[in-house]
Amino acid sequence: MLILGIDPGSRITGYGVLDAATPTPRYVASGCIRTRGDDLAQRLAQVYAGISELIGLHGPGEFAIEQVFMSKNADSALKLGQARGTAIVCAANHGLPVSEYGPRQIKQAVTGGGAADKAQVQHMVTAILGLSGRPQADAADALAIALTHAHARLGLVQQGSYGGGRRRSRGGSWRDFRPS
Repeated sequence: MLILGIDPGSRITGYGVLDAATPTPRYVASGCIRTRGDDLAQRLAQVYAGISELIGLHGPGEFAIEQVFMSKNADSALKLGQARGTAIVCAANHGLPVSEYGPRQIKQAVTGGGAADKAQVQHMVTAILGLSGRPQADAADALAIALTHAHARLGLVQQGSYGGGRRRSRGGSWRDFRPS
């Protein structure tokens, strides 16, 4: 069972693909969808196209994404919400069940502490998956989301304690992904 984890953003959307067919998830691929241009609608279309292409390429059976969190900057929070919604609609249009996890829950599942910083998440994702190098921060976050979902499937993540975990409905490399 392949899991596609997404760390949404309107400029950079991280993705991580894990094979969770066994109790120990295996790394498949990760990277970033980097959008171009200043028009938000066009960037959201690029996010949709990129995720759609990843789904076609890897054929995941499940989709996991970070829940919305409150930001001090309302404009940034709205753009993040729009990118997140775009990703969820793409997954739903491909028939994938969507699971959502809160930021604290993801950090708790991967690092053991809900207040971990990005560097700690990168370090633990690298160690847990036995990677030869650290993935880019957004890709590491997406892998952490996929790991959280893999652990939740096994009952290793306490649902709801850290802000969520609601469920709505093969070899690879690190790379930047630009939709065709």
